[in-house]
Amino acid sequence: MKMERPPARSPEQVAAAIADILAEAGADFVASLPDGWIAPLIKHLGHDPRFRHVPVNREESAVGLCSGVFFSGRPGVALMGASGFLTCIYAITKISYTYQIPLLFLITLRGAPGDDARYHVSNGLYLRSVIEAINIPALYLEQFSELPKIASAYRHASVLSRPYVVALGRGLLKGTQ
Repeated sequence: MKMERPPARSPEQVAAAIADILAEAGADFVASLPDGWIAPLIKHLGHDPRFRHVPVNREESAVGLCSGVFFSGRPGVALMGASGFLTCIYAITKISYTYQIPLLFLITLRGAPGDDARYHVSNGLYLRSVIEAINIPALYLEQFSELPKIASAYRHASVLSRPYVVALGRGLLKGTQ
């Protein structure tokens, strides 16, 4: 019995779907730092009039900007690679936790099976453990059909008054899963 593969999508189609889900959930601000896997998503959000997109030069700046946006009425979205997320731990625990600021982190699931970049293997070894250690709720999405969970995570961050992480796998972002 042959397993059926999901239909292939372009990374741009995946990016458009994520943007639609974020917009429908009420998100309108995204701060991002480049990562190869999320480049199509960053490009899409940068041109989508439903979003104010701010590129940042340090991941901690995304936490600061999203924190400021929260005080204007709704949580922001921080978009970055897994290694960038790991550099934000102090900013998350100092700013977001102390002042109960919700924000959604959309990160790459680097170092997981399917990531052929050897220099990201270390992320796969401890990314989930670090997320668990600082008690951030997280979803790990690998399939296109799971994308609607992003909206729930965005809304639930406000219920919790804390950040929420959604890690996106390579196959999902590349359109093969």
